[in-house]
Amino acid sequence: MLRILSGFGLITGATYPLRAIALLFKRPGLWKYLIIPILVNLLLGGLLYGGFLYWGWQGVEILTRELSQNLDRLIADLPQWLSFLEYIILFVSWLLRAILTIILFVIIGFVLLQFGSIIGSPWYGQLSEQVEKVRLGSVTIIDVGIFKDIARALLFEVKKLLLALGVGLILFLIGLIPAVGGIVTTVGSITLTATLVGLDFFDSPLERRRLSFRGKLKTIYRNLPASGSFSLLCLVLISVPLLNLITIPLCVMSGTLFLCDRVFSN
Repeated sequence: MLRILSGFGLITGATYPLRAIALLFKRPGLWKYLIIPILVNLLLGGLLYGGFLYWGWQGVEILTRELSQNLDRLIADLPQWLSFLEYIILFVSWLLRAILTIILFVIIGFVLLQFGSIIGSPWYGQLSEQVEKVRLGSVTIIDVGIFKDIARALLFEVKKLLLALGVGLILFLIGLIPAVGGIVTTVGSITLTATLVGLDFFDSPLERRRLSFRGKLKTIYRNLPASGSFSLLCLVLISVPLLNLITIPLCVMSGTLFLCDRVFSN
């Protein structure tokens, strides 16, 4: 029975972006809270994709070119009967290019989320408040004053950075272990990134209740696996070029809906 409920939660968590879209059509008045965040993302996204994508693509080209040259030299030294390895090596080269390109898009999407969330935080906050009001009938806000509010926002970003650096360093060291290290690092990196994304999209309603950073993390892990599938889907949505200019505010809505349904209503 527990396995069935866990599986159901895994599926349910991933449905919240669709629920947010359904809510937009049901409550058209919410659209006005999306316009400015989308415009901010369009401007910021143009700058990021114009800069990061160009230099990042240059880096991918240099890495793959050097790898191709090294592989060409290796192939030239192979005996004739091992010539079939040329196709395997070419496939590995193509696969590496594809993986590096995906990583590049994920990084740009993540950076867009971080800067977009900071710049568009007043509008995202309003959007989240309106969604909570529609879902629960009222909005819970614990007022601490504007200066403490700013200090908490800055401290939240610092703690996220420290979490990323601390866990990232551990994963890097694990990655040095032969065989299993690479697998553990890959899974751990995806989990870490999804956790940071979840923190961002759950932050508005949790911050209104003035939860500590540790309390916000506990909220994510207490609601697994639903919060995990939600965060992973949001990570995918913010990594798709151009689409992420719209999906970031949509994920803010989704995160608020998730907490209203699964945490605040209990």
